Amino acid sequence: MGSPVLRIEVSSTSLRMELSMSDTRTVSPLRQRMIEDMAARKLNPHTQRSHISSCKRFAAWLKRSPDTATADEVRRFQLHLIESGASICNRNRIMTGVRFLFRVTLRRHDLAAEVWHIKEPQKLPPVLSPQEVKRVLTMATSLQARAMLTLAYGCGLRAGEVVRLRAGDIDSEQMIIRIVQSKGLKDRHVMLPAEVLDLLRQWWKARPTAYDAGLAPEQRWLFPGRSKRRSLTTRQFGRLFKQAAQAAGLRKTLSLHTLRHSFATHLLERGTDIRLIQALLGQETLETTARYTRVATGMISKIESPLDGRSAPRRKRTRRDTEEPPAA
Repeated sequence: MGSPVLRIEVSSTSLRMELSMSDTRTVSPLRQRMIEDMAARKLNPHTQRSHISSCKRFAAWLKRSPDTATADEVRRFQLHLIESGASICNRNRIMTGVRFLFRVTLRRHDLAAEVWHIKEPQKLPPVLSPQEVKRVLTMATSLQARAMLTLAYGCGLRAGEVVRLRAGDIDSEQMIIRIVQSKGLKDRHVMLPAEVLDLLRQWWKARPTAYDAGLAPEQRWLFPGRSKRRSLTTRQFGRLFKQAAQAAGLRKTLSLHTLRHSFATHLLERGTDIRLIQALLGQETLETTARYTRVATGMISKIESPLDGRSAPRRKRTRRDTEEPPAA
């Protein structure tokens, strides 16, 4: 029997996987091969799902298997994304997944070369004032929500870093928190403020323990989820933030990541070295961290404009100023 066909057929906008008669899997060989290629490169699970979704969208537009696409069809699909109103960010994300399929799985470098990316506009990240942050933390709906939100702002953590914290990551002797294998598969340390430690100790006494059986104390989730061996999800965490922000009366467009932006901006305004902020945030380049100088309104408002010098009262010249010095 020959090898299974590498093909994805499409019915209307949904995919129907075509397998060989002897194959009982529910995943097509082409999709399985792409999954293996992504796993071999240790791509993040979220990235893998995004790439698969992007290729499904391309196949739905193409109405046949992506491995039969032509260069002109790749070009027209990119025009279709723009005309359909897709944002630049979403359009680039879709084409990144399609390019992975062409370049890695199908080895069609000629088609991969037809993919282009559009430069995304650089927007200022939303930042809360210290008073607004205080209101959000105060209006948290529960002890769990207050502990998680205080961690996100007080330590500059990403949402995923907060929900994945385990008891063993908290070092109360050195007053640090260890962030394990975060974005870019990197470990780092952040400070552990006394207020955060106090909240965590209160929460540890109140947290649910239904799924702690069989787990070493240091391996237990700080914020366990609703199913066994799972932590709280970032989506659930995001809802807690939305509820607190709404209760605090904030009407601006915000996300949970706003707390991380506010953490970096407030440190910068207090005079913290930007390289230390970069290390705390776990960012690869200083250029990424430097964007917070554009939203540090406290620093910007203190800069003296050249107009300030012009508007200062000029000292009148006296007769002594105009007299010539005596000849030597």
